[in-house]
Amino acid sequence: MSAAIDLVVTRTIDAPVDAVWRAFTDHLSEWWCPRPWTTEVVALDLRPGGRSAMVMRGPAGEEHAMEGVFLEVVPARRIVFTDAYRSGWEPQGPFMTAIMEFTPEGDRTLYRGTARHWTAEAKAQHEAMGFEAGWGTVAMQLEEVARRITAGG
Repeated sequence: MSAAIDLVVTRTIDAPVDAVWRAFTDHLSEWWCPRPWTTEVVALDLRPGGRSAMVMRGPAGEEHAMEGVFLEVVPARRIVFTDAYRSGWEPQGPFMTAIMEFTPEGDRTLYRGTARHWTAEAKAQHEAMGFEAGWGTVAMQLEEVARRITAGG
């Protein structure tokens, strides 16, 4: 971790790691961005080199497309992806690499989301966009979905 370029959110989620993993992999559109924004998952090929693509939509008609590739996928433990490339390793203007880690703690999960930026300026831009509140809200929404899965829903 580098404080100069990393932003981090850590939460203990009141659900087992398998439920959190299922929430991440099977229900991403339900929690990926803070409500009332919505997420359309275009591609979620969870393997190194696999495509990640989605469109986030705001309540006033805003649209923000995201595309990248997965660099590392360790089931129920870790996902690393970047927007530095499109599918096929086609370079594009990078903003960050995201590292999502899931550590079992009994019936709970320690979740750590790291946004690693290419520059201190990009980190400052992401911070000014509301990183802490946004990623914190998303972590709470992830927990809601995981708890629902745990309850059989």
